[in-house]
Amino acid sequence: MSKILMPKATAVWLIDNTALTFEQISTFCDLHILEVNGIADGDVATGIRGADPIANGQVTRPEIEKAEKDAAYTMAAISFNHNPIPNSTKKKRRGPRYTPLSRRQDRPDAIAWIVRNHPEISDAQISKLIGTTKPTIGSIRDRTHWKSATITPTDPVSLGLCSQMDLDSVVKIAAEKEAKKQAKLAPTDDGVSLQPVKAEAVNVEPASTAPKTEHTLESLFKPST
Repeated sequence: MSKILMPKATAVWLIDNTALTFEQISTFCDLHILEVNGIADGDVATGIRGADPIANGQVTRPEIEKAEKDAAYTMAAISFNHNPIPNSTKKKRRGPRYTPLSRRQDRPDAIAWIVRNHPEISDAQISKLIGTTKPTIGSIRDRTHWKSATITPTDPVSLGLCSQMDLDSVVKIAAEKEAKKQAKLAPTDDGVSLQPVKAEAVNVEPASTAPKTEHTLESLFKPST
């Protein structure tokens, strides 16, 4: 049986408003029978205001009436599912990560580390990973950032700007994209990349330059010697 809220206050109400036996109240409220006797005598729970278990949704009126008719019956409290209700099955879109003010000065070092060690990661991925902007990343790439002279590439995980799991996930996604890109440019099985088909010129042999023999009627019908 599920434990009820405010057991002593509930026992006070049941003693005052029902014909339940002390044993039934003791079992329902999970109290010792002597405590229930003390509440009824006014020695225990003095000054406690009774709490209506029906109004609190812990038991129904028919359940109490059933127990009043049978002294051997044990009332069953209404059980509740205390598991948290999920907000939604739809995955929320993640925006840029919030970075505490105390750690924002470390972001240039983290960006420099990612750019140097994982050039396959895009600016958009870096921006979401450590909570920065694309212009900042671009200025660090081309060394125009105002802190360029003092930037020390440092692992963002050690700086507390992201977790190792998040970093590994971004690296994996970037590597898969890079692999697909390289696969499109990979050579064929014979080791030669596919080349576009080009129209080939057809060599036409020139006509023979041998002199043509002209025939006349006499030459055609002249008997051979």
